[in-house]
Amino acid sequence: MRPDEFLRALDLLPTPLHERAVALRAYARVTRCDDCQRIGDAVRLALTAAHYDELGSARQLLDTAEQQAARHEVHRPQPSPERGRGHVGRWAGTSAPLVAATDASWKGRAGGIAYVVSDGHWGLRSRGTGRLDPTGPSRVLINELRAVEFLLSAYDEVPAGMTVLLDSLIALRYLRRWQAGEADAMPVGYSLRPRSSSAQPTLVRLAELVGRRPDLSFGHVKGHSGHALNEAADGLSHMARRRLGESFDVRPRAYALVDAFLRDWHATVAT
Repeated sequence: MRPDEFLRALDLLPTPLHERAVALRAYARVTRCDDCQRIGDAVRLALTAAHYDELGSARQLLDTAEQQAARHEVHRPQPSPERGRGHVGRWAGTSAPLVAATDASWKGRAGGIAYVVSDGHWGLRSRGTGRLDPTGPSRVLINELRAVEFLLSAYDEVPAGMTVLLDSLIALRYLRRWQAGEADAMPVGYSLRPRSSSAQPTLVRLAELVGRRPDLSFGHVKGHSGHALNEAADGLSHMARRRLGESFDVRPRAYALVDAFLRDWHATVAT
């Protein structure tokens, strides 16, 4: 089941069943795991039952999927955190709705993008340029927007009501245009040719996602003004850029940086 088909089918479920199906979304993807396939089959059948207004059957199928998933999780080896992403667990559940900040850093031919979320999640990714780089002349702007896509792609379904803060007014204007339905608006020079790693260019995916989510809020924060989340995202993006030319263990540094700035953020929110 394609992601867009799954999202449309979810709309047929009442809120309690909708939330349960979202939690099982990962199993609806094609996989070689037999247990995962059985769980996914139950989820897809539940959505089909909802399509025919058989909500009782949909509920029973989700019950079955949840029970199978619980047994599967007990025996499944736990994976290591995805490369470039992490979580400072002490801040989990401390902020709702969520607030996030994204940022990008570029110097010469090396760049980095990053995000930090008020619940402790963070990510950083290094970027370079090459002969086939699709960025074009709007490199800084495009990487500011790529940082937002990097944040939102961390979730199977982006939390409702999330606020995303940027220090780029130009990037903010694009996000708001996309949210208003102008999905074809793209920065000057950005190539729309097919990518080898994805069916769609990053900013096209981002524009379509943002256009479907009017509940997301995008706001501006002045850079280097002491805003804790912005400073954390800025620090992570610089760290990502520097590691292209330096050798260091990025994860403990990123963890400590995020933890320190989130301590300031939550202290400010509390007062």
